[in-house]
Amino acid sequence: MIDVKAVFSPTRIWRVPALALAAGICFGATPAAAASKTLGFVVTTWNTGIYESKFIDECPEGFSPGYDEVWWRGLSKADRGKLTDNGLKSRLDRYFVAIRRGPNGEDVCMNPTVVKDPPLLTVEGKVSYGMNLDGNDTGEATPKTCKHQNFTGLDGTPGVDNQVYRLLGCVYGFRSYGQYEANANENRKSNGNGMTLIEISGVDDERNDDDVTVSFYRAIDQYTLDGAGRFTPFASYRIDFADGKPRYGSTLKGKIVNGKVVTVSGDVHLPFYGNYTYMNQLVKDLRMELELSEDGASAKGTAAGYYDLDQLLFYVTGVGPIASSGFSNCPSIYVAAHELADGYPDENGKCTALSTAFNFAAVSAFIIHPPESQKTAAAGPSGAAGR
Repeated sequence: MIDVKAVFSPTRIWRVPALALAAGICFGATPAAAASKTLGFVVTTWNTGIYESKFIDECPEGFSPGYDEVWWRGLSKADRGKLTDNGLKSRLDRYFVAIRRGPNGEDVCMNPTVVKDPPLLTVEGKVSYGMNLDGNDTGEATPKTCKHQNFTGLDGTPGVDNQVYRLLGCVYGFRSYGQYEANANENRKSNGNGMTLIEISGVDDERNDDDVTVSFYRAIDQYTLDGAGRFTPFASYRIDFADGKPRYGSTLKGKIVNGKVVTVSGDVHLPFYGNYTYMNQLVKDLRMELELSEDGASAKGTAAGYYDLDQLLFYVTGVGPIASSGFSNCPSIYVAAHELADGYPDENGKCTALSTAFNFAAVSAFIIHPPESQKTAAAGPSGAAGR
């Protein structure tokens, strides 16, 4: 029998999910199901794995010029003074002129090939977040990759693959003090779009378990925050569900080792919203490591895999006026991204994806699945999803 006072004690309320599931008090729980637990988390921050040294040694030539600087440096002295009001006009006010510097007034982010800009300054450092995705320490080409330079992980792991970091690490807007990452996280926090739920099922031991299943869903509820705007653990979130099935629901097998969830690799779809851009992200060969806190209320992790080249460029070139304070340059990023792509070569041997890593944080959550009656009704009498 459950000690109700212990469960709802203010100092032990975090144990409710584990106790409830272990005791099988959910409706319809069977003795077999009651033996395992399900852990839920909602991702609170999601950041591109940009390793930043104290003195920016990874960018020995400094940051790559943004579109605004490229524009005004290309002007005559007279035009520069006129179009910038001698430097007094803000970047945001200059944006719609500076970005339309194609030969026929084209937006160079929407049409990055119409101009030839200075080459992008890319990361020259040796250390990076990420994982060895291709099992190759030398960076030589494999059946699934193109030749590229590897990094060493922060923990000394050799052969780390993270070409997105090499591409964007010297772009000011993608650094921790830039605009893109902070704005994307704040977008999701304030409006609830593109929120990712992580569910770990089949858990027999929260510290060590050699067989668990990790599933990824999209939430349809906004974040639950406390009075100070902090993410509240153990709130409830419903999954995005339609036509008898979740819109998202990629799964990976994994294990728990000393409180860290480690998955095998697989293709995963993840929701995303940031900088006013929606995406259904596909990360190929994604692997995840998620370290659970001792009290079960939070977690932090790293995900790594291959990010589609066109998908990345859709995001980078589509952030719009936010680039006025984000500092980046679409044409030079476009060219460098094709040069640095290291995953999934096409029939011509050109790679179509870039290795990447993401660092993220999460708080514990109750993940709410629709009742079976709703699933059956949505699927229709024949079992096929209804319209």
